[in-house]
Amino acid sequence: MTFSICVREPYRTDADERAYRFGVAVTTRLPGVGALCPFVGESGALAIQSHVDPDLGERALDYLDDGLAIDDVVAALLNADAPEQRRNRQIHGVDREDSVVVTGDSCVGAIGEYDGDHYTVAGNLLTDEAVVRETADAYEASAFGDRPLAERLIDALEAGHAAGGDKREALSVQSAAVTVVTTESTPYRRFYNDLRVDASETPIADLKRTYEGAMLGYEQMLSEYASAEDIEANRPE
Repeated sequence: MTFSICVREPYRTDADERAYRFGVAVTTRLPGVGALCPFVGESGALAIQSHVDPDLGERALDYLDDGLAIDDVVAALLNADAPEQRRNRQIHGVDREDSVVVTGDSCVGAIGEYDGDHYTVAGNLLTDEAVVRETADAYEASAFGDRPLAERLIDALEAGHAAGGDKREALSVQSAAVTVVTTESTPYRRFYNDLRVDASETPIADLKRTYEGAMLGYEQMLSEYASAEDIEANRPE
C-alpha cells in the first residue's frame, strides 16, 4: 500500500457536549484500497497497510471499543502476528487520547511516518519522504477547521500525491478512499463521510469529484425534506 492519514478531532456539539470525529483517508497504486486499509469507529481510526489484513483492522476496532489504548491494541495485534508478516506491516492510528505509528523493518521504501499526536501519517513505496510531510502539513493547515473533515482529508491526500505519492508508476490503476465517523448522534446519514474510488487512473481527483457530488446530494436532501423526521421516513431501505 502507499500512504494514508488518520485523524482524531474532539469538538463541542451544539448542545455543548464533547464529541469526536475520527477519519482515515488513503490512496494507493492498486485497486480497492477502501475495502482493505481504512478502519474507523466511534473509539478510533486506523490504517493497516503494506501487507494488509482486514481482519487486523476489524479486531483493532473491537479492542478499542472494549477500552484498550491504541498502542496496546497495535502491540497485541503484532505480537499475535506471524513474524514474517509482522516485519512487513505498517499500522498507524489514533484513539480518543493517544496515537501510534509502527513500521515493520521489512517494509519497502521510501518509507515515511509522522505522529502529530491527534493525527498520524504513514506511507511506504513512496517517491520520497516529502509525501508524508506534505500530507501532514496540508492537514495541519486546516485542522479543526469549519469545513467537513472528509473534505480536508481529501485535500491532505492531494498534497501528498502532488509531492510524488506512490512510486510504482507502472501501475496505472489506482484507488483512494475517505471514511469519517462521529460520536455525535445524528438523525440521518451524511453521505459524504464514506466514499471510495476503487479503480481509476486519477483516484484523488475522482474522489474529490465524488465528494462534491455527495455533498450536493446531501444539501439537496436537506432542501427537499422539511425535517429530520421527513428524512428518516424517506430513507432508502
